[in-house]
Amino acid sequence: MDALHLSPRLQALADHVPKRSRLADIGSDHAYLPAHLLLTGQIDFAIAGEVAQGPLANAQQEITRHHLADRLQPRLADGLAAIRPSDAIDCVVIAGMGGHLITQILTAGQPRYDRLILQPNTDQPLVRLWLMEHHYRLTAEDVVADDGHRYEIMVAQPGAATYTQEELQFGPYNIRQNQPTWRAKWLQEADRLRQLKQTLSKRGQAQTQAYQHYCSQLKAIEGVLGHASTGLDRSN
Repeated sequence: MDALHLSPRLQALADHVPKRSRLADIGSDHAYLPAHLLLTGQIDFAIAGEVAQGPLANAQQEITRHHLADRLQPRLADGLAAIRPSDAIDCVVIAGMGGHLITQILTAGQPRYDRLILQPNTDQPLVRLWLMEHHYRLTAEDVVADDGHRYEIMVAQPGAATYTQEELQFGPYNIRQNQPTWRAKWLQEADRLRQLKQTLSKRGQAQTQAYQHYCSQLKAIEGVLGHASTGLDRSN
C-alpha cells in the first residue's frame, strides 16, 4: 500500500472527504490518505499530525516521494494541536485508534469543523455518544472489510441529534442501511456470545452476572438484526 494504492479502509475514508477540502489527518502515519487525496486532485491542502517522531518521519518520506511539501505539511503535535488557525481546516480525519482515545483528542481540541470522519477500532458507542453530547450529528456510517477485519466509519457535522441506546450501540445509519459487512460483524459477535454462554452454562455458572450480561448483549444484537433497515431516516 502507498499513496497511489490505498487499502479498502483508507479508500472508504477518502470517499467521505468532500472535494476542495482543507484536511487534517490526525494520526496519519505514512500520510497515505492526504497524499492520495492531493495526488488525485480531491483536496487543496492537508496536514498530517503525529504525536511521535517515527510516524512523522514516515509521513515526511511519503511527502518527499510525491513532491507534496508545498501542500502537505507534517506536524509533530498532540491531536488537534497540530492544526493552526491559518490552516483554515474544514475536514478532520481521526482513524485507526481506539474510540476512547478519539474522544479524548476531540475533547482536547474544542474548535468545531465542518466535517469529522472518524474510524474507531473500539468503543464505537462511546464515540457516537460524544458526538451527540457535543452537538455533532451523524451524516453517514460505513462498515468496511479489510484484511480480515471490519472497520466502522462515522461521518459527522455540527448539528443537534438524539440517538436511542440501540442507535448508539449499532449506529443509526448502519441499522437503516443493513449492509452485509455490518450484519456479518454482528452475526460474528452473536456467535461469540453464544459460545461464552455455553461455556458458562457447562460450568454451572448460568446465574452469574457475566452470563446475564452475555444474554443481554445477545438479545440486543438479535433484536437489531431482526428489524434492521426499518429505522427512521435521520439524514438531511
